[in-house]
Amino acid sequence: MFNASASPSENCTFRTVITTTVIPLIYCFIFIAGLGLNSVAAWVFLAVPSTKSFIVYLKNIVVADLLMSLTFPFKILADSEIASSQLSIFVCRYSAVVFYINMYIGITFFGLIGFDRYYKIVKPLFTSVVHTINYSKVISAIIWLLLIILSLPNMILTNEINEANYSGNCVGFKNELGIEWHKFTNYICIGIFWIVFLLLIIFYTSISRKIYSSYKKFRKSSDVTKRKTNRNIFTIMLVFVTCFVPYHLCRIPYTLSQTSARFDCPSARALFYTKEFTLILSAANVCLDPVIYFYLCLPFREKLYQKLRLKLKTSGEAEISKSRRTNTIRESTNTL
Repeated sequence: MFNASASPSENCTFRTVITTTVIPLIYCFIFIAGLGLNSVAAWVFLAVPSTKSFIVYLKNIVVADLLMSLTFPFKILADSEIASSQLSIFVCRYSAVVFYINMYIGITFFGLIGFDRYYKIVKPLFTSVVHTINYSKVISAIIWLLLIILSLPNMILTNEINEANYSGNCVGFKNELGIEWHKFTNYICIGIFWIVFLLLIIFYTSISRKIYSSYKKFRKSSDVTKRKTNRNIFTIMLVFVTCFVPYHLCRIPYTLSQTSARFDCPSARALFYTKEFTLILSAANVCLDPVIYFYLCLPFREKLYQKLRLKLKTSGEAEISKSRRTNTIRESTNTL
């Protein structure tokens, strides 16, 4: 059975006006914006054919963001203490797990997009099954399956269902095996993020160099292309740094504060507040991803304008397309 005295943080109370009013209010805005933007993104992507690997991956991110957004109302109600304590149990056992599953699914697919762009732009002569649509669909299914399998025990092993165990810390509902699995999955997910983040830096640095070296021969439009490429890469990396780096810097010490007796109550409380506010940044990613689709994915932008019956300004793309460029480089500037 779970030893309630194993971690002082379990006997701390984290309930303040910040956690019951301020944070739920912020999540309300994120939920409204995220659900609206991702619903529009899903509506547009339904009309975009899956002709390229990166579009398959983007569609998976849209699904992950939508599912992630749907968990926000449960957190809002539970944290604000509007609903009964049974909802807090539901959040700890199910809703929070779904939130994290979809967050890391989205992170993983952004890594796959970086990998796909890297090999199609930096190594255009490299042909492999990994670039086929069928492979993209298979690897997408595998990612969903693996992360669901990894996270499912967090639902099953959260079985110490006793309202007295809950003080704002979900670990109080876990048995001993559940605590160990909780630590294991946290470290795996942290590793996933940092690996993807490092690979994105490598991929997009190589892409930027490749595009710059390919376009510098054409003085007329090299500056335009260079600015566009740098903008696209900067946007992706800015979203990752802003939304995910702060949370993953504090997640290891926070996990230790949940499962170790080395942290006193004030330290555990400080880590809890740090985790909650950095998690808000991660949650806000659902609002920023649709903006990324718009600026970085030309098929998405074209289809959106078509559905809204607006005229897409394509002067930049037209100028590039009229130049003597390879198909690979032209694709990179439109779908990076």
